[in-house]
Amino acid sequence: MATYIVMINYTDKGIQTIKESPGRLARSKDEARSFGCEVKAFYLTMGTYDIIEIVEAPDDQSIAKLTLAVASGGNVRTTTLRAFPETEFKAIVQGLP
Repeated sequence: MATYIVMINYTDKGIQTIKESPGRLARSKDEARSFGCEVKAFYLTMGTYDIIEIVEAPDDQSIAKLTLAVASGGNVRTTTLRAFPETEFKAIVQGLP
């Protein structure tokens, strides 16, 4: 499974209904599983992003479906990064000409 870092910001709608956030998180974890993904870690953060999640997914299409489905609720906006662990990083660098 590939690792993704999902950086999330609340929309105006999401922050106005912040007390519903724990329930939305639980539903989004269930939704992740329905796409073959797993939320490995969740962090409420301070700074540029409100939330950071570490998600494992079988492929780019699965994480794209998940983030689009979650964002379609109108409570958050997402930015997603593909994360390569150290072993993959080393293999990538070793494959350079």
